[in-house]
Order: sequence, then structure tokens, then C-alpha cells
Amino acid sequence: MNIVVCVKQIPDPAAPQSLEAGSHTLDRSGKLILDDSDAYGVEMALQLAEQAGGGEVTLVSMAPNGETAGLRTALAMGAAKAILVSDDALKGSDALGTAKVLAAAIGRVGADLIIAATESSDGYTGTTPVQVAELLGLPSITFAKSVAIDGGTVKVDRQTEAGYDEVTSPLPAVVTVTAGVVEPRYPSFKGIMAAKSKPIETLSVADLGLDGGQVGAAGGRQVITSVDEAEARNAGEIVVDEGDGAQRIVTFLENLKVI
Repeated sequence: MNIVVCVKQIPDPAAPQSLEAGSHTLDRSGKLILDDSDAYGVEMALQLAEQAGGGEVTLVSMAPNGETAGLRTALAMGAAKAILVSDDALKGSDALGTAKVLAAAIGRVGADLIIAATESSDGYTGTTPVQVAELLGLPSITFAKSVAIDGGTVKVDRQTEAGYDEVTSPLPAVVTVTAGVVEPRYPSFKGIMAAKSKPIETLSVADLGLDGGQVGAAGGRQVITSVDEAEARNAGEIVVDEGDGAQRIVTFLENLKVI
């Protein structure tokens, strides 16, 4: 069972964020970390490979400046190897451009199953995985809350607002998993040391057979035209209890139509 996991390396959400000078895109020039959302996909892939009794997990990522810190974290969890696509021509890529890059990289590997997070923590489009599936000509199942493999079939409980759907698909297929589908393991010291020697193949746009007109800002179908500061939160109302505090709070909530 050979499984590919699409992972994204993002700026640390706990650190102050900024936009690139002269653009409306997130500054990714510093150290990048593994998106927490993708840790669930990595763990799911590792468990499925273990249950199958063999195979390996390959990571595929796109990041600037040859950044590999996030990939090393996923390798320390147990993935066997990684493919990183890093090229200045990718700057400004939208979701579709990213999907073209990931699909081309996955096509070089071949996989029984491709796993991705439902959406990234720094983009929230939720469209890239299904675009990858379309480009590869594969079926896709989204919002998986559980995943199992039975021979040449993947069985998924797909989260819905009313519960979940039981969905099956022939392999290969693309599956996006929700947070909580499994509990990601913590990289052990042994895993961290082993990750340092695991192979990461770095590719360019040309290596994938793509050209600058298909990816990057030149190939983008989406353009961010402006970015505005979020409105400052107004100060809350302080209620001093003079014997009528409870009633004043009830009245306040009624005016908000909360109760």
C-alpha cells in the first residue's frame, strides 16, 4: 500500500503574520512548519500502511526557498520520503496552480491512495485536493471522519451536517480527512534522528513539465485585489450588580436576540 500525503508548510500561526512588501500575499520567507491539519493525514496514511502490512508513505509539498522543516516533522512521524517542489516561478500561485504542481509531482510517484487535509490553515479554500483529483482523473471523497481499505476499495465515513455518509470508491482515489480522524503521534527522538537522513527530492517547475504560464501569478485565476484590517472590537458593556444585575443581563441578551 503506497500512499501519498499532500502536506503544506506554513508560517507558524503562533507568530505575528505579515504580507509581502508590495503584495497582498502572506510572507513565507521565514521558517515554515507542518500545518496541523496535515498531521492528521500523515497519521492516517501511516496507520493504513501498517494495517496493509507493507508499503510506504510519501509526502508531496510545495514551498518557497527549499524549505523542509515541516517535511522533516512529518518524516519524523514515520513517512518514508518526500518530494518538495520549490521554484521562484511558483510565487503567487492560486489553488488551481498549486493543484497542477501537486498533481504533476504525484504523477511521478504513482500511489494507491492520496490523502490530504480538508483545507489548509492559512488558505481555507478547501478546493485544492479535489482539483488534484480532477487533474489526475481520480475519484475523490471529502470530509472523511474514518478511512479503511478493503482490497482494492477505500471505505469512508463522510462527515455531514446530519451525521455521516458511508461511501466506497475503487483505488486509486483522493481522500480528504477532517481533524480528529485519528490522533497524530508525536515524533520520537529516534524518529527525529532518522528523519535527518530520509530522502527529500527537490523539483522545479521545469522538472514537472510545467511552464510559467500555468503556475505562479501569471497562471493565476484568482487575484487578491485588496486587504483590509479587521475592525477593532468595541469595548464590552460592564454590568454592576446593584440587585438587578441578573435582569439587566437577561434584557441585554434579549436585545441581541440570543434568548
